Amino acid sequence: MSATPFVGLAPFLRLNIGGTDLQPMAKKMLEQTAVDMDDANLWMNLSTITMCLGHRDAGLKLQAAALELSRHFHIAATQQPATLRLLMLMAPGDLAANTPLDCLLENSDIDLDLYYLSPDDPQHLPLPEHDVLLVGLSELDEHRHMLDSLEHSLAHWPRPVLNAPHCIASTGRDLASELLKDVTGLLVPPTLQVSRAQLLAVATGAAVLPELLAGGDFPVIVRPVGSHAGRDLDKINDPKSLLPYLERVPDSDFFIARFIDYSGPDGMFRKYRVALIQGRAFACHMAVSSHWMVHYVNAGMYEDAQKRAEEARFMTQFDDFLRHHGAALEAIFQRTRLDYLCVDCAQAANGELLVFEIDHAMVVHAMDSEQLFPHKQTHMLKVKAAFREMLLRVHRERQACA
Repeated sequence: MSATPFVGLAPFLRLNIGGTDLQPMAKKMLEQTAVDMDDANLWMNLSTITMCLGHRDAGLKLQAAALELSRHFHIAATQQPATLRLLMLMAPGDLAANTPLDCLLENSDIDLDLYYLSPDDPQHLPLPEHDVLLVGLSELDEHRHMLDSLEHSLAHWPRPVLNAPHCIASTGRDLASELLKDVTGLLVPPTLQVSRAQLLAVATGAAVLPELLAGGDFPVIVRPVGSHAGRDLDKINDPKSLLPYLERVPDSDFFIARFIDYSGPDGMFRKYRVALIQGRAFACHMAVSSHWMVHYVNAGMYEDAQKRAEEARFMTQFDDFLRHHGAALEAIFQRTRLDYLCVDCAQAANGELLVFEIDHAMVVHAMDSEQLFPHKQTHMLKVKAAFREMLLRVHRERQACA
């Protein structure tokens, strides 16, 4: 039994967003591991805070130490007694490897248990007691074996299963572009997985891009397979620019897709994050940037009151957004069949919904300063309430059928 409570990602993310220096806290935890070497929760907390500080490899080593001691980590509901026990199946990995569910369940009446599967023994049983099970593993090559095994073991599970494992593959960038390519109102540029050798051939003139990209040409977006949060994502304008990119990025496989200029009449780029909860769409945030690669944390949202006001209008008038794009979002749900999914998107110049990514491992939270973002709490509470209602509904429905 660990003496330290396991806290998950949410508290560290909240502190990080608020500008708190996490280094002293991490240092204190590290010192404590010398005393409590068998405290799995302590090791896992240290792993999480280390990855929040940007030290991915060190964080993964600390996580491996935690998993040697335990694969089960519990976050008690803030409001006790808990109304429901939710079990999320996880895979070892960084902060993008699994659904960051505790951020969505902050201050709720839901007990959350995280169970880390072993790649060598994905059907390790018994699992902790639960009322509802959610598969949290993201679509990564290293997760395929675990997801395949789960598809078999969960096929006749006695509890409700959300985000069924066979549906998760559809969130892969190349598979998603193929799955959604003919949806009316959606613009999803074909995404192709290519090898380093193929890109090098284009860079040196031994091949031309249209031969790879079904007639598409520069500029293109290039990123390593398995990268998230913009890691080594770049826009390449011509073959010569590929060489320095490949010199900088050592990966062996990449995704490429045609670049779509989605800037507005004012030259600014606007990216939306929308959550789909059993098909119901909710606004999570909008970021405005002068750069095509938009990330909320570096788009200037915290510094620019005008950008925050625009986001507030988007969230308040989200029904207007849905009048234009609701059918396209519904089609994404119908084709993926994922109970919980997020969509990063923009409005293209032709009015279609330009989809960058669909994924259930995106961070959705209500942790921004209420003073700077007074509009967010109201709308994020809708997301949290809808997620809770989904859990209670599927639990009730299963009980009624028992």
